[in-house]
Amino acid sequence: MILAAAFVLCADLMVSTQGEPAVVVPTFRSAVSAAAELPRLHSLLVSQRGELVLERYFNGRRAATPANVKSVSKSIIAALVGIAADHKLLSLSDPIGRYFPDLVDPAKRSITVEDLLTMRSGLESTSSRNYGTWVQSSNWVRHALAKPFVAATRTQMIYSTGNSHILSAILTKATGRNTWQFAQDVLAKPLGFSLPPWTRDPQGIYFGGNEMALTPRQMIAFGEMYRNGGQVNGRQILSKAFVEQTFEPRGRSQISGREYGYGWWIREMAGRQAYYAWGFGGQYIVIVPSLDLTVVSTSAATVSEDRRDHRRTVEDIIEHLIVGAVG
Repeated sequence: MILAAAFVLCADLMVSTQGEPAVVVPTFRSAVSAAAELPRLHSLLVSQRGELVLERYFNGRRAATPANVKSVSKSIIAALVGIAADHKLLSLSDPIGRYFPDLVDPAKRSITVEDLLTMRSGLESTSSRNYGTWVQSSNWVRHALAKPFVAATRTQMIYSTGNSHILSAILTKATGRNTWQFAQDVLAKPLGFSLPPWTRDPQGIYFGGNEMALTPRQMIAFGEMYRNGGQVNGRQILSKAFVEQTFEPRGRSQISGREYGYGWWIREMAGRQAYYAWGFGGQYIVIVPSLDLTVVSTSAATVSEDRRDHRRTVEDIIEHLIVGAVG
């Protein structure tokens, strides 16, 4: 398999498993040069038509170094929900009252799995200024569900990690396995790797939407699954229908102005339609189907004043020096 090969040769670019190319293909020379100037950047990988054509690591990182992918985890949770739906373990139209019988408010009981996937539950966010209080609470699911409505359900996209964590709790109930075990069995193993356990809440529910750890190559494999309509080596892991539904815009962030589907962001890059998983600090999986392209970057996930400028620079490199260069 190309990602496991000792060397990958594409045009005049040779990439080793350690990510140190002997020659940089002119197409990506500007991207690599700009990336090398970023002290927070850890990796930059490009796969086209299923071949890893660029793999570079920076600031002491190597291919085997896992990254805390932060909110890219939300896209992985979304995939797990899709797989569970494909296996008839749950339905996207299920009201969450089915999984939380103690939930009294009928409006909250009628929120659906799909509403959580699209961040249109209408509940006040647990992210940004509310994040610290939420993760310090004694029961993360109960805390998220106790949030007041700030919009009618299905009318407004309100980014909230609480929505994804509620999905993790639903996966646990619907599959009879914890989220990590389910992810190992139905996603990681078919993709050819093992997913390490990550943070759990006080009730033992695996964090839905943050703190997962993957190597950049594993991120490429996940992105390629979506780019290939849910297939991996000819095997349908996630239904093509769910992938197509994922990439339909369901709402727009009032903060960034960008559209959102089922756990993936949607925007145009260099005149091409792109879909991307996005994590705090500069963790990206970008898919450009019209170019058969998947791009991954990882970065330091620490809080600092330069993190927003770094994220914008990474996006510019991906859009203009990779997508634009290929397109």
